[in-house]
Amino acid sequence: MGNCFGAKLSKSNPSSSTYPSLSARPSTPDTSKNYSNGLGYSATTNSSIGHSHLSAAASDDTCLNGGEILPIPNLKIYGFSDLKLSTKNFKSDSVLGIGGFGTVYKGWVDQKTLAPTKAGSGMIVAIKKLNSESTQGFEEWQSEVNFLGRLSHPNLVKLLGYCREDKELLLVYEFMPKGSLENHLFRRNAAVEPLSWDLRLKISIGAARGLAFLHTSEKKVIYRDFKASNILLDGNYNAKISDFGLAKLGPSGGNSHVTTRVMGTYGYAAPEYVETGHLYVKSDVYGFGVVLLEMLTGLRAHDTKRPSGQEKLVDWSKPMLSNKRKLKSIMDARMEGQYSSKAAMLAAQITLKCLEGDPKNRPSMKEVMDVLEQIEAIKKKRKESEHSSSHRHRQSPRSRQSPRQANDGSGKYMR
Repeated sequence: MGNCFGAKLSKSNPSSSTYPSLSARPSTPDTSKNYSNGLGYSATTNSSIGHSHLSAAASDDTCLNGGEILPIPNLKIYGFSDLKLSTKNFKSDSVLGIGGFGTVYKGWVDQKTLAPTKAGSGMIVAIKKLNSESTQGFEEWQSEVNFLGRLSHPNLVKLLGYCREDKELLLVYEFMPKGSLENHLFRRNAAVEPLSWDLRLKISIGAARGLAFLHTSEKKVIYRDFKASNILLDGNYNAKISDFGLAKLGPSGGNSHVTTRVMGTYGYAAPEYVETGHLYVKSDVYGFGVVLLEMLTGLRAHDTKRPSGQEKLVDWSKPMLSNKRKLKSIMDARMEGQYSSKAAMLAAQITLKCLEGDPKNRPSMKEVMDVLEQIEAIKKKRKESEHSSSHRHRQSPRSRQSPRQANDGSGKYMR
């Protein structure tokens, strides 16, 4: 992979903001506020605009799979009137969804210059507008600018620009037409087809690459709120991580962790973080394991509607992941016949490793990514083998004749 980044990161001030408790970011169907098309953005921060978390010593250094830390946020600054034009004056028919931060609208900009255009002209974008009643809106807005404005990677959602005018705070993102992973896994309706095994594998690999990029910078970035609603999908089901509101710089000075107020989403947060407030880089790995488990089973991380003892997915299903017969019983039936038992067991095994109670025993996201790519390779080899076999069966009868039957063209049969 090579040396990742000459970019150095500066410390953030953990006391400069207040956060919701863990229970304030729920994920159950009853209480989770996710946008109707999956643009589930919400955020908080501990930084201020103008004092970025990230200070780059070398902006042209690249890292894992095309990632980069920019020396300064490369964002377009919009006026409020610009975004009013782009969204038809924030009319209700432009609403994509509503979340804790505020409302997300469909907007339009010029594809090359990103200048605002009239609705229906140019490129669609998602414009998030702060709810003036949001107690943490300004901090959320700051965090998105300071992190996504500097971090560039194919598996992170692109922040294109922002607006700060009087009390109006807005953010302009690339539009993700397939919505969130959460919607595809759990919103069972005719308009959303179940994700195939291949697509789930593709999405998990993309998300793993995004997290691995964050973790391999010189000063590691801990994402802290990895969950299905924060994984958005473009038109080709490429996964991109969104919502950097809870992101935090990793430990420094030889420390193994940072201590911070517990926050996140119940069911996804690592046990050491919930119990002690100690946040490790590998706390993200635990959250990734929970999402892998959701993709394998098709069940939410936490759902009070499930039978007693099954409400928390990890506690209920973890004992079954190491047994082939039991694993088959909890796999999402909508994927039946789409994967080999070997691939399923490998996926279950890496999930188990991610869910280790001790963060030291969890793999790095780079290691997780490598395993997922190996599982994907199994499928490709299987398809190549099937294609080769099919090709042999389609050969003409003449090409399958025995040497005694084949004529050499001289009237004699070859021996």
